[in-house]
Amino acid sequence: MSSKEEFVFGRHPAKEVLQSDRDINKVFLQDGLNSGKMSELFDLAKQLGVQVSFVPKSKLDKLADGGNHQGVVVTAAPVDYYSLDELLAEVSETTDNPFFIMLDGLEDPHNLGSIMRTADATGVDGIIIPNRRAVGLTSTVAKASTGAIEHVPVARVSNLNNTIKKLKDDGFWFYGTDMNGKDYRQWNTQGSIVLVIGNEGEGLSRLVKENMDEVLKIPMTGHVQSLNAGVASAILMYEVYRQRNPLD
Repeated sequence: MSSKEEFVFGRHPAKEVLQSDRDINKVFLQDGLNSGKMSELFDLAKQLGVQVSFVPKSKLDKLADGGNHQGVVVTAAPVDYYSLDELLAEVSETTDNPFFIMLDGLEDPHNLGSIMRTADATGVDGIIIPNRRAVGLTSTVAKASTGAIEHVPVARVSNLNNTIKKLKDDGFWFYGTDMNGKDYRQWNTQGSIVLVIGNEGEGLSRLVKENMDEVLKIPMTGHVQSLNAGVASAILMYEVYRQRNPLD
């Protein structure tokens, strides 16, 4: 496989990538595994003129590096990252009050995939990640996102603090997460906003935290006083959705 290609595995991620604008090189299906979903993937590949190979499960296990491939692996061009300017230009065509997620040093690909899945569900306009010391858009992220990686634009930037300054100059408000913050149920989510989620272990880095307009906490009454990044961000994304989409 070319270094400019990546493996996408799992039935739903495979279907999403086949329906996307990405260049597809080849589809590998597990020999002898017959189902309606597999037939659908085969038909999609044939419609695109993509080569399909039926291979033993051991071959797919190797291609997916032990991941849960569900009988299918697709080789495709990598997901394209946006620049910040490209993201802003695209969002300006669809909304006057964009909602972005910024990830400050997130390292777990399963957390990123989960965040992308919820971001797609709640109408987040884009995700901003640093290009160093953080997880990128890998095949594991694609699998964990169940295909949302094909729908949520991701901008990769060289410096989060410079990005925060630029977006503040453009009228964005920044909200971070911290145990000593304000109860998120008092959060006013109107306007152009960015929710910043910190590293799984350390939280927000010092300079990023200092640049927040407000920090939010999720109150908890149990014995474990923390939530993982995927769960915490999901609660806050749905709070934005709730406020911006009130019941009639």
